[in-house]
Amino acid sequence: MVRLSDLPDVDVTHLLGKECDAFETSPWVSGPPVAERRVAIITTAGLHRRDDRSFDIRDTGYRVIPGDVAAKDLVMSHSSVNYDRTGFQQDTNVVFPIDRLRELEVAGEIGSLARFHYSLMGAGWLPHEIEPTAIELAGMLKEDKVNAVLLSPV
Repeated sequence: MVRLSDLPDVDVTHLLGKECDAFETSPWVSGPPVAERRVAIITTAGLHRRDDRSFDIRDTGYRVIPGDVAAKDLVMSHSSVNYDRTGFQQDTNVVFPIDRLRELEVAGEIGSLARFHYSLMGAGWLPHEIEPTAIELAGMLKEDKVNAVLLSPV
């Protein structure tokens, strides 16, 4: 991970200017034990299937990634020049740990995997700009009976 001191001033100003609400120490809701949870992945790595539309810098949309996708079928169109793609190129699970979750499901450590997972492009927008997308994703996760999300911020 890059340090703020290594970034150009314009990038430091952009990152430090993002609003981030403080959360209390107690969870918003309670839920079943992890071994009973249905888990989905949401990543901001700008991943998508080869045939899907690429992300661009101001893209506030998302791409649906089926739960049975093969890691080799995913590509990254994350547009940040500050993002090192080496880890992803060596192992997709670095930013989209689908194989690790499949192993946890087989081992009974999680209840099940969601039918669908979601990817966004995590650069170029402010939190209020992504809110409509977040609301839409929440509805789809609820429809899929997801009660746990592994967030992979990139």
